[in-house]
Amino acid sequence: MLTDTHAHLDYPDFSNDLDGVVARAAAAGVRRIITIGTGIASSRRAVALAEKFEGVRAVVGVHPTNVGDEPSDWPSALRELAAHPRVAAIGETGLDYYRLPSEQLGSSPAVSALQAEMPEDAEAAIIDGAYKSAQAEAFAIHLDLAAELGLNVVIHQRAAWDDTIALLSPFTGRLRAVFHCFGNTPDQAREILGMGHLVSFTGIVTFKNAELARDVAAEVPEDAFMVETDCPYLAPVPHRGKRCEPAHTRLVAEKIAEIRGTTIERIAAATERTAEGFFRALASPA
Repeated sequence: MLTDTHAHLDYPDFSNDLDGVVARAAAAGVRRIITIGTGIASSRRAVALAEKFEGVRAVVGVHPTNVGDEPSDWPSALRELAAHPRVAAIGETGLDYYRLPSEQLGSSPAVSALQAEMPEDAEAAIIDGAYKSAQAEAFAIHLDLAAELGLNVVIHQRAAWDDTIALLSPFTGRLRAVFHCFGNTPDQAREILGMGHLVSFTGIVTFKNAELARDVAAEVPEDAFMVETDCPYLAPVPHRGKRCEPAHTRLVAEKIAEIRGTTIERIAAATERTAEGFFRALASPA
């Protein structure tokens, strides 16, 4: 048995055939799916799906790039959602500096007027600084709530490694995190594993140009990683470019078994133990 530890079943990509998606996953040996919220509305949909499907659990949170889209009372809504017995963790949360607002300067008359009043370097620093600060504040709220409730955290990190580690470090020993869709270096993997956290691999490990992800998958300890799809994104070979779905978790696990020179059965057993230890309400029905 396998668990897809990071899926987005509430996305419209699955609205027309969700029953079939879940059935195909089960047929492929993927009998449990963690569906991840990316905002309050998304998290509510995730909880509803966890209530509908026996093998589904929800993770609730606000994705860092969505923080500015949420109403000011979102932390209260998140706290209420986190109390649901089918919620397995908090997330996805973290930091994402991949596309900063300064890259969009001049995209509207209002922004153009603001640009005209200050030096270019200053405007970029102010706009990007506010964006990063909002993400950091939201990340801290997620971490505080998780520590208070005894839940673990699903982390999204992109182009923001040092700041992510700095915000996470004070919570060492108070919670565990999984860095989902891990694509950083072996040294960075060792850094977070040394803090007691985990990594998770997607279909990226099957891509031709993904040597870095395969290097990490080859050396990370057997009890320190999980498998996921991040569906509907990142479909593994031979489905690359098409919609990804939880059934493809098996292809991710098979590739990791190949990389590590072991069997799919061993990878499945190890990642299941890790997932059950990490996610609340996963080992048995809630």
